[in-house]
Amino acid sequence: MTETLEKYFVPEPSKYPIFGSIALLMFGSGAVMWLHEVGAGPWVFFLGVAVLIYMLFGWFGQVVRESETGKYGRQVDRSFRWSMGWFIFSEVMFFAAFFGALFYARVFSVPMLGSGDNEALLWPGFAAAWPTAGPQPADAFTPMGAWGIPALNTLILLSSGATVTWAHYGLLKGARGQFKLGLLLTVLLGATFLGFQIYEYLHAYADLNLRLDSGIYGSTFFMLTGFHGLHVTIGAIMLTVMLGRAIAGHFTPEHHFAFEAAAWYWHFVDVVWLLLFVVVYWL
Repeated sequence: MTETLEKYFVPEPSKYPIFGSIALLMFGSGAVMWLHEVGAGPWVFFLGVAVLIYMLFGWFGQVVRESETGKYGRQVDRSFRWSMGWFIFSEVMFFAAFFGALFYARVFSVPMLGSGDNEALLWPGFAAAWPTAGPQPADAFTPMGAWGIPALNTLILLSSGATVTWAHYGLLKGARGQFKLGLLLTVLLGATFLGFQIYEYLHAYADLNLRLDSGIYGSTFFMLTGFHGLHVTIGAIMLTVMLGRAIAGHFTPEHHFAFEAAAWYWHFVDVVWLLLFVVVYWL
């Protein structure tokens, strides 16, 4: 019995990786120059951003055209799935580093600094209680409470996870109206989450005196919530692109991994937020 082997698609050599490398070099070097108040820093930074946007539109546009013309088979689809899985794993490790720093500070560093000889000889009067700015003198601040905007944002993100899943079910059963409506609702919920997060930051600075330089609590709070907000922004952009493609008639019940990848990423930011809400806001 003979077996027909599927041909694996091999793309032509691309110019976009070198453009991406140049963009990241300009982006990073421009940011450093800007921080050191070099006059050309902002220009180099934003030129890097422009080149990066050109690369993203060009490269992903090429991939979309190749996909829509039927050049990708099961093997390519499988390689995409593995790639997205490893990418999300790398993001898990990224956040694990920040959660690990918070855990170490709360469980080991702060109690150690406020106990025994450390407290008596080095930091007299330091109370090892969380939240704290640390043993160094710092302006008083009010920690961000869990029950308010953070709890509302938790409900919003959980709802967005449900709407993107509802959209996926609509695509699988061929209900394109449900698919597009679910995507639209997910994007709107993501934008609402970001709007509330911006308001929360303004409230922290203006009313709570909670800033990035408010010791260990301020730095871990803004690093974790800020990077999560960045990932929500990226996820919302991805889903907006998926909505545009859905309106253009892309995706079928059998062939839609680009949407699935964006949905995986969105569920990932949902899970990170749940953990973040518990250990940063609640406990």
